[in-house]
Amino acid sequence: MIDFNTAFDRLIGHEGGFGNDSRDSGNWTSGALGRGECKGTKFGISAASYPTLDIQGLTLAQAKEIYFRDFWSIIGDAHPSIKFQLFDAAVNSGHGNAIRFLQRAVRVADDGQWGKISQAALDAMETNDVLLRFVAYRLKFWASLSTFDTYGRGWTTRGADNLLFAAEDNG
Repeated sequence: MIDFNTAFDRLIGHEGGFGNDSRDSGNWTSGALGRGECKGTKFGISAASYPTLDIQGLTLAQAKEIYFRDFWSIIGDAHPSIKFQLFDAAVNSGHGNAIRFLQRAVRVADDGQWGKISQAALDAMETNDVLLRFVAYRLKFWASLSTFDTYGRGWTTRGADNLLFAAEDNG
């Protein structure tokens, strides 16, 4: 069974230490290239999401607290394997996108708001089908981004790792 500690350990395997790539909009306090202060990202915690946080001084324990508080429980009821995938996607692409990937996976309107219709559709599908479809929609999303040529190798490696986790978790 996947709990938060397992999910966090996996996530940190995808997220690096401190980085301050000025080509990454997440490193800027405004979330836009060249606007605000370029404070970077550490453990996946970005200046765009947390503009007042001391990103470079962030500890792993502080990052873990942020992830539990702000990212772990995005929707109420889901198989732990789906919950992990949603958690990882929310960290990487934002809460709204993560929910939209899951809504597309369960074939409902992808409005980024999780509700009764989305939950009922999730409950009606096989977990493995949801996992495969969810990761597929993440891959399509990454491929559509203008920054894919720069960051795509890392994103697709993350997607492949998540498919391997899905195969382990859905046993």
